[in-house]
Amino acid sequence: MTPSAPDGPAPKGRSRRNFAGARPVMADVARMAGVSKQTVSRVLNDHPAVRPETREAVSEAMRTLGYRPSRSARSLASGRTRMLGVISFDAARYGPASILTAINTAAQDAGYLVSSIALDTADRATVVEAVNRLSAEGADGVIAIAPQLWVGRALAETTGLGTPLVVLESPLDDSTPLVTGDSRAGARKATEHLLALGHTTVWHIAGPAGWTSAEQRLTSWRATLRAAGAAVPEPLVGDWSADSGYDLGRRLARRPEVTAVFASNDQMALGLLHALHESGRSVPGKVSVVGYDDIPEAAHFLPPLTTVRTDFAEIGTRSLRLLLDRIDGPGERPRADTLVPVDLVTRASSGPPPLR
Repeated sequence: MTPSAPDGPAPKGRSRRNFAGARPVMADVARMAGVSKQTVSRVLNDHPAVRPETREAVSEAMRTLGYRPSRSARSLASGRTRMLGVISFDAARYGPASILTAINTAAQDAGYLVSSIALDTADRATVVEAVNRLSAEGADGVIAIAPQLWVGRALAETTGLGTPLVVLESPLDDSTPLVTGDSRAGARKATEHLLALGHTTVWHIAGPAGWTSAEQRLTSWRATLRAAGAAVPEPLVGDWSADSGYDLGRRLARRPEVTAVFASNDQMALGLLHALHESGRSVPGKVSVVGYDDIPEAAHFLPPLTTVRTDFAEIGTRSLRLLLDRIDGPGERPRADTLVPVDLVTRASSGPPPLR
């Protein structure tokens, strides 16, 4: 039986809508498909109680008319804004920027808009205000890229707001999902690679204190050396920048016993390569270098950089999926931690130690 159109035929004396000069609305789609506006709404919101042939008729009418549903109409029908919030820190860095791009892409594919707040400071009041603002805007859920430990502590105070939350990098509590790259495994792979080449120990340029990934890499580097029975040098602490890698690299270059260095990110490794080159310490002839992240430029360093590749796009996509799962199935549940695997990418900057 063909579904009837409750809107009925156009009243006598009134012509039907001229689609050439006006934007079509839901009533136009319903009229062309021969269904009610409620049925069109159900199709837009993927309601299961719609017959396949009816769904196809509505979809065909939307294609023919060039109809694009308004976000407000969908929100009224579903009780959701279909808007997600993202809070990021240090968003100019390669990792956070890549994650944010992946979140935006995955959200768009899922039919959501993203409202982003980039914060320069990570104090408690600023973080809480950001979450409150996104909640007030009607965000269906929030993803927080929280690379510093104190950001996680500030976010922990917002979990009672009732807005679904997924956190990247720093764990919050026993219920908030955590997504992060496996920094411990990455540091272990980098250190083991250099030891396997024959180096008696590996020096480390660490990231700044208080950063979750930096501390995990530092801890794993130290544990890997101890497990191998190798000496554990005093780590040097940078600030993620190439400038800090250069400054610390000049100090390492003056020490002839240094034959292998693991830097906690590729930018610091770049500065280290510069310092070693200026000092006449060839890479990898005299000193081997391994970085972390595999930024797009890493393959074009001189020499090309051996590094640990983090799949930032996968981190962003997984966090979005986890958030949508929380939105679709709210309620208390155990924390679902997601460790995204990392890979060692071997290039020309690492090799055997120099012959004594």
